[in-house]
Amino acid sequence: MTSMREKPLHIGVFGLFGAGNSGNDGSLEAVLDHLRAAHPDAVVDAMCGGPETVATRYGVPATRLNWYRGEYRTASRASSIAAKALGKLIDVFRTAAWVRRHDAVIVPGTGVLETTLPLRPWGFPYSLFLLCLTGRLLGTRVALVSVGAGAIGNRSTRVLTRWSTRLAAYRSYRDDQSRDAMRAMGVNTARDEVYADLVFALPAPSANEPSNVPGPVCVGVMDFHGSNDERAVAEEIHRRYLDGTTRFVRALVEDGRPVRLLTGDELDRPVAAAIVDAVGSPLVTVAEAASLADLMKETACADAVVATRYHNLVCALKVGTPTLALSYSAKSDALMAEMGMGAYCHPAREADADRLLDQFRELERRSAEVRRTVFERNLAVARRVEQQFTDLTTALFPATDHAKALREAP
Repeated sequence: MTSMREKPLHIGVFGLFGAGNSGNDGSLEAVLDHLRAAHPDAVVDAMCGGPETVATRYGVPATRLNWYRGEYRTASRASSIAAKALGKLIDVFRTAAWVRRHDAVIVPGTGVLETTLPLRPWGFPYSLFLLCLTGRLLGTRVALVSVGAGAIGNRSTRVLTRWSTRLAAYRSYRDDQSRDAMRAMGVNTARDEVYADLVFALPAPSANEPSNVPGPVCVGVMDFHGSNDERAVAEEIHRRYLDGTTRFVRALVEDGRPVRLLTGDELDRPVAAAIVDAVGSPLVTVAEAASLADLMKETACADAVVATRYHNLVCALKVGTPTLALSYSAKSDALMAEMGMGAYCHPAREADADRLLDQFRELERRSAEVRRTVFERNLAVARRVEQQFTDLTTALFPATDHAKALREAP
């Protein structure tokens, strides 16, 4: 009996990948690993913020997300304003042309439905809306997979996000508060499931065994200026955060502890440099971590981690290192609670070095207990991510499941 050759699936991945944010790139990597294992014959490409980086690093063809290369720079001159406006129109046709080539498009993880950091409605929210709208019109299934969401104050951003979510063919969230946020915005989430952050699917090294001699501490820093709704007090928030974090690092150094500063985005590097200059000690160094794999290696070598960026926390928890969150949003609090670490959150907006140091010392006193807790929670989270990928295949590609069953039948 001969079998007809199946037409390969054409799958797109969409997001702000390759643009300097290691968390976004880690979510992309997790989905690409899954697609290569579950659908090895599929033709996969990306529409993203940094196509050259994605093509080189991950080996998939990539298209630029926006026609106008200055999309994420503030337009001040009339010519740049006109070019940006023209780009919005051109992107309608570019997005539609890209979407129609695919059987499905996956938006993997990341906080695509939140505004915990400054964000303009006509930036990524508009791009995501174009994707979901053209997907619905052209019959291409768009899947928002284990994404993060939150309350949105800006009306234009809220409307675009609500419609993007409604138009998507498949939705799942990385935590309960994300699904609750979309339900509060008027999205019917009755069929939407909650799994976990996709980065938990990535391989990770084991954390170092603790010793009797105090070892290095990783401190993850961030170019933090508050949320999208706090632009008026952004500089005050940043100054308070930087001052508190610097004082905390200085206190660690005074105790003789080596400190490795971690970043999660290219924007964070000046913050790390400012702390190094302010503390002025050879015990403070900056890790050159270009990926989540690099960040996991750094956190695995530490006695403890204190971090701000969400995916710095994910990396530390993934390898099982005791972790304290300098939390800037509900997603960080939800992650820490999920991992049994809810007591170890400190508000980034009110970075108090003395109180942070007290929490850190308590974390170290309970290190052995914390490591056991995080290890157990990691097992449960890994099972949920595995289930996410199984359910995603069933939802997006039921025909391939049926064809596979026929091939494997005796």
